[in-house]
Order: sequence, then C-alpha cells, then structure tokens
Amino acid sequence: MFRSLRTYNYRLFASGGVISNVGTWMQRTAQDWLVLDLAHGRGSALGVTVALQFLPTMLFGMFGGVIADRYPKRRILIVAQTLMGLLALTMGVLVITGTAQVWHVYAMAFTLGLVSCVEVPTRQSFVVEMVGRRDLPNAIALNSSTFNLARVVGPAVAGLLISWMGTGPIFVLNAVSFAAVISGLALMRTSELRSPEPVPRGKGQLREGLRYVGGRPDLLLPLLLVAFMAIFAQSFSTSIALMAKQAFGAGASSFGVASSAFAVGAFGGALLAARRVKPSRRFLIAGALCFGLFQVVAGLAPVYAAFLLMLVPAGMAMITVNTTANTMVQLGASPEMRGRVMGIYVLVFTGGAPIGAPLVGWLSELAGPRASVVAAGLLSMCGVCLAVLVTRMVAARVARREESAREQIVRGAAAAA
Repeated sequence: MFRSLRTYNYRLFASGGVISNVGTWMQRTAQDWLVLDLAHGRGSALGVTVALQFLPTMLFGMFGGVIADRYPKRRILIVAQTLMGLLALTMGVLVITGTAQVWHVYAMAFTLGLVSCVEVPTRQSFVVEMVGRRDLPNAIALNSSTFNLARVVGPAVAGLLISWMGTGPIFVLNAVSFAAVISGLALMRTSELRSPEPVPRGKGQLREGLRYVGGRPDLLLPLLLVAFMAIFAQSFSTSIALMAKQAFGAGASSFGVASSAFAVGAFGGALLAARRVKPSRRFLIAGALCFGLFQVVAGLAPVYAAFLLMLVPAGMAMITVNTTANTMVQLGASPEMRGRVMGIYVLVFTGGAPIGAPLVGWLSELAGPRASVVAAGLLSMCGVCLAVLVTRMVAARVARREESAREQIVRGAAAAA
C-alpha cells in the first residue's frame, strides 16, 4: 500500500503535501464561511466564489499543460506554491484588519485559479518523474490519501478555530503551511528524477494535444467521465455548506464535521485504491454511478446524522473515480505529451465548477438545498451514461479509420507486386 514511499524524492513531496493540504482545506472551509457571512447567507455568492476559483482553469487550463511540458516541473512548482502562499497571507491580513469585502474574496479566488492553471497539471505530471511508471498508480492513490486525510483534519480544525478566533487567522496559517511543500521541493535529489526532455517552443502544441486525446478512446473515456461528473461533483462542497446551514441549521463546527465526514470516505477510498495494481474501466464507471446515487440519497436524508452517514460512501465513490481516471490518463499518455494531457484532464476536472457551482446555488435559492443536491446526483448519473456512449462511438470511428488504413496498405502492396 505504501511502496512509493521508498523513493526519497516522493517522501519529501508527500510529507510536505500533507501539511500544505491541511492548511488548504482549512482555508477552503474558512473561505466558504467568510463568504456566507459577508453576503448575509446568500448561496449564490458562495457559488460565484467557487466558480471564479475554477473559471481560469476552464479558460486557460490547457495552456498550463503546455507550460508543464516546456519547462522543468520542480521549478514551476516552487514558484506557484510561493504565489499561493502570498495570496493566502494577503487575504488573512484583510480579514484580521476588518477590511475584507466580498469582492476581495472574489479577486483572491480568481487569482488563485490563475496560478492553479499551471500548478495543478505540473504537479500531477511530476509524480511519474519521481516514482516511475511501475509505482505511478500507487503514488497517485497515496496523493489522494494525503489530500483526503487533510480533508478530514482541515475542515474539522477550521470549524473549531472559526468559532474561537474567526476566519482571518485560518488564511495566515495556510500561508505558513506552504513552507513545508516548498522546502520539500527544494531538498529533492534532482539526479534521481526521471525528467523527460523539455518540449521546445513551437506552434500548434495545444492543438496537437487535443488531436492526441481525440484519437485515443482509452484516454477519452476517463476524460469525458470526469468532465460530466465535475459539473456537479466539484460543487459538492458548496452543497454540503448549504445543506448544513440551511437545511439543518448547523453552525460552523457542525459544517466542519460534515466536510470531514465526506473526506473520511474519500480517504478510505484512496487507501483501497493504493492496493490496486492496475486501474479498471469497469471500476471507473461503477464508481461514477455510485457517486451520483449517494448524492441523491444524501439530499433526501431526513436528519443531520443520516446526511453525515451518506457523505462517507459518497466520498469513497468520488475518490475512486478521481484516482482511477488520473492513473488511466497518466499511464496511457506518452512522456512528451503527459503535461498537455494532464492539462486537459485538469480542465475537465475543475472546469465544470464555473457551470455547476452557480447552478447549485441558484437551485438552492429557488427550490431549497435538498432539491439542488438531488438534481445534481441525477444529472451526474446521466452524464456517466452519456460519456460511455460517446466513447463507444469514437472507438468505433477510430476502428473504422484503422481498418481503412490497413486496406489501403494491402491494396498498395498488391499493386506494387
């Protein structure tokens, strides 16, 4: 289960990531609560914040993959982590001094999204350079484990700290946590990294990545599946906040417990995924359908305890899809295309939030948070079925094209003879 930790560079990467991810999830919880306070409980304001944070990825995410292929990834990550730490520190100072307004949070969310356009695909494609192809599935699952371990601890701690000292110090603590991952990156043994040759600057590199994915059904299925799910899955944290505050009248500490319950399932699912040697297409589809189903059941929960209980398997199903799709895409992509392919993956993974988050907030104001969660779950399951159908159509078209090419080769050989 922990075989990737035998690699020195990955141990530094993972240990720094645990600390930084705890701070990140503390900040996400504080950000949601801060927006609800500044906007007087309007769910649409929370949806706009989430949308602004993911909108840059939707607009520029694939360009981040091009940059990841073009420059040394470790250097890119150090710069990006430093910028994100400075953003958190600035927001913390604004909140502590009492000058924070809703537009400040909007601006910080959008700027953070711009940095993430480059940081996320670079970080995802950097994993294989540390551990190699053999241990890549395990390393991706362990990354999800540490991410979701932080997701368990971060919101719970943030909920208690918000009740005690407010949201401002949470942003400052997150800024300090970035020092851990920056230090880990700086201390790596560069001679042990399996870095491919950087792709030289050239025209049409983005289109080349799109054509590459469009001709590979094995890459297209996880990408389409994640794309359809992400429209509503990435806004699930918004749904948890709205359900906790409006449907059950819970306070900040209870909201933190709800976020942690979802993360407990995600953490358990990631550990189970770490034991799997090879990703499975069937496992990917089943996990996606189960996530939509558990969303529906959570939206219909009659009491807060039942809602918390349903968040655990929902988290497990979501992380199953994420880790399986990520592994399938990285193992399937060639080294010189991996950054661009991961840029597309990150685009579809996070680019659905600008669509889903405002829609969930609007549905919550129109029909209540329960209706928005149930609708999101049903639409997620419909998206899974559509993704499978589209992939089969593309696979059939590719097969016909390959068969036509083989026939032309045979006819050419016969004519030459």
